[in-house]
Amino acid sequence: MSRPVAFLAALLLACLAQAAPFADPTQPPATSDVDVSTGRLAGPRIESILIAPDRRLAVISGQQVTVGSRVGSAAVVRITETEVVLRGAEGEQTLRLFPELSRSAVAPAKKGTSK
Repeated sequence: MSRPVAFLAALLLACLAQAAPFADPTQPPATSDVDVSTGRLAGPRIESILIAPDRRLAVISGQQVTVGSRVGSAAVVRITETEVVLRGAEGEQTLRLFPELSRSAVAPAKKGTSK
């Protein structure tokens, strides 16, 4: 009698493990697409950029695009290693792959000084 109980317990545990809500580790982290200051959607977001000798493409808000493709009402006019430029009725919009990073000039070290 203990063998059938052990079998049923193992079967129940296996079913519970299958129903567990595991997150997909390959998905990008969940972020809010809502602009806190306005309460509206923040707009298109670059997820990745691929530069190859024969093509340039980007993934913007889940949509694969190339130069000439459309994202909403805007057209993709340029794809570089770190940004995509869109042109629409409102003008040009530059989407950066890493918007939190910005370039800043660094003063060269003075000759004869060391840290």
